[in-house]
Amino acid sequence: MEETYRVQVGQRGVVTLPKKLREHYRIHEGDQLTLIDLGGVFILSSRRTEIDHLADQIQKKLIERGETLEDMLQALQEARQAYGS
Repeated sequence: MEETYRVQVGQRGVVTLPKKLREHYRIHEGDQLTLIDLGGVFILSSRRTEIDHLADQIQKKLIERGETLEDMLQALQEARQAYGS
């Protein structure tokens, strides 16, 4: 399906995908898409990237270990102080 579509940016940055594309790729309200900025050329993908998959795995491991965001931020701050940054 190689076609070009023009879309308009609405209030608050909302972009509506053409119905034909939403139906073809089974994209529904609430679905998350991945947006990649290649220096002003945008790629929008309904497929999860490897980065998304890795981030989910890291999050799962940290939760299993009982780590919190606050713990990680504190460790980062301590590491920065140790290196004088």
